[in-house]
Amino acid sequence: MTIRELSQVEINRIAAGEVIERPASAVKELVENAIDAGATAIEVIAESGGLSLIRVSDDGIGMDEADLALCVRRHATSKLPSGDLMAIRTLGFRGEALPSLGSVGTLSIVTRPRALTRGHEIEVRGGETSPVRPAAARPGTCVEVRDLFAATPARLKFMKSERAENAAISDVVKRLALACPHVGFALTVGERASLQLARAADGDENAVRARLARIMGREFGEDAEPVHLERDGLALTGYAGRPTLNRPDASLQYVFVNGRPVKDRLLFSAIRGAYQDVVPRGRFPLAVLFLTVRVEDVDVNVHPAKAEVRFREASLVRALVVSALHEALRRAGAMAARPTGVLVPGSAAAPEPMQYRAPLRAWPQSSYRSTYPQPMAEPRGGFAETALAFDTGEASQSSANGATDEARDSEDTNYERLGMARAQVHNTYILSETPDGVILIDQHAAHERIVYEKLKAALAGGRIARQLLLIPEIVEMAEDDAALVAEHAETVAGSGLALESFGPGAIIVREVPALLGQCDLQTLVRDLAHELKDSANTVEARLHAICATMACHGSVRAGRPMRLDEMNALLREMETTPNAAQCNHGRPTYVELSRGDLERLFERR
Repeated sequence: MTIRELSQVEINRIAAGEVIERPASAVKELVENAIDAGATAIEVIAESGGLSLIRVSDDGIGMDEADLALCVRRHATSKLPSGDLMAIRTLGFRGEALPSLGSVGTLSIVTRPRALTRGHEIEVRGGETSPVRPAAARPGTCVEVRDLFAATPARLKFMKSERAENAAISDVVKRLALACPHVGFALTVGERASLQLARAADGDENAVRARLARIMGREFGEDAEPVHLERDGLALTGYAGRPTLNRPDASLQYVFVNGRPVKDRLLFSAIRGAYQDVVPRGRFPLAVLFLTVRVEDVDVNVHPAKAEVRFREASLVRALVVSALHEALRRAGAMAARPTGVLVPGSAAAPEPMQYRAPLRAWPQSSYRSTYPQPMAEPRGGFAETALAFDTGEASQSSANGATDEARDSEDTNYERLGMARAQVHNTYILSETPDGVILIDQHAAHERIVYEKLKAALAGGRIARQLLLIPEIVEMAEDDAALVAEHAETVAGSGLALESFGPGAIIVREVPALLGQCDLQTLVRDLAHELKDSANTVEARLHAICATMACHGSVRAGRPMRLDEMNALLREMETTPNAAQCNHGRPTYVELSRGDLERLFERR
């Protein structure tokens, strides 16, 4: 075989295979061109999933006759005036999109600069370019792509359904609309106008929130916490969703670097790490984040479609994202879970987030401080001894609950954020009364979070108190699992758990964190083996995963009867514990019903 030089048409079609993966890729390139041209209003129309027609119209600066002739030639661009590939400040810059589109379909461009009274048009069909012709046009540019991939029919076999392609186009437009709130967007797919977004004036927070709500959902627009942090020449802004608002995929995580939408694994990993303690495994929080980096510290030229970037100091970027999100979640406090499937339409909005503070007073002088988190003695009686007793219309509590009616009356004026405990339901849930409604607390999930945060605080301070077991516990397990636990014994020791290999298929436990007291060490060590298989590679992530597993086994269990003073003391602990609205696995620890919610349930209003 002899070497030959590829024709220009072949070169453009090869480039199209890299840049124009699907119709949504074409929409992305054309809308980015419109934004770079200074447009304040962009209209996108797509038919048949973008395969039969894509039309992008804008009111940008437009092009004159000479620029129009050059724009459809490969590697011709106005976006690299200095020629420095490390100083890119625009969305597009390669000059490949328009000639690539013309090589695999029919491309037509009608444009007019604002300073001229008439416009011009050009057409590229199957790689063949027509002469520039005069044309009537509005100021700005209108680009049409018809019969996409008609010149490369093999590519059509790899297209998804029309609905899937329309969804991809919509996602591209939404990402760019979030990046540019100062630009108005209109999107029509098929016969339906699917998105209409008015431009937001500079500094108009309400308009930005309205756009967030339109794209991310009403709950995100109302409850998202602003994010802002600057450090070491980096700046992160945006909005973080509350942990209870999550999805089974990451489709509503939008990340932008210097205004450019990216799908970067480093940044998505940082988001996942920041939410790992408060979002259930397999669920994804909602977030819109804008990272600003010095142009010399980021390379945006590492991916043909510019979807990924490379940072000079990746560890600093990740630390910034995690710190900013942690601060936003801490500032927002704990948001109670919204009841689902219970409230009738028109229920009240979620309550204000709970802000953490030092306890207002010592509460109460009871055995809670000595029994939590140490193990509690199992109750002697059954349900009847701990349940509320009703006779002749008057309620009184049994001696097992350890509180009198007079004590309850004296408490009524001492409400705190989570109210006063009134009863235990199914030996699992605490019913608390507040001035404005009621709160239902999962006692195991709530105490699990308390123990976990104490373990993390002790771990951070290097002062986890240990308790030597009088009789070491031997745990038998699969040989592979035992070998894995023994291999990580040194890491596990950092969390206060002293383990050693005890022959094939056995582990001996000699010390446990004092916070755990007596717990089921057999199940704990077996669960620990499973956690070590799945946890992240960093030592810190492994230690936190270990602490979470230990907290789950070292907290009060569901089904354990509690006295009234113990319940109230648990509520007071929750009020001073970070992330108290979610357990270590991301499940809600409490649900709040306002008085208005109750009145609507019983049709009193």
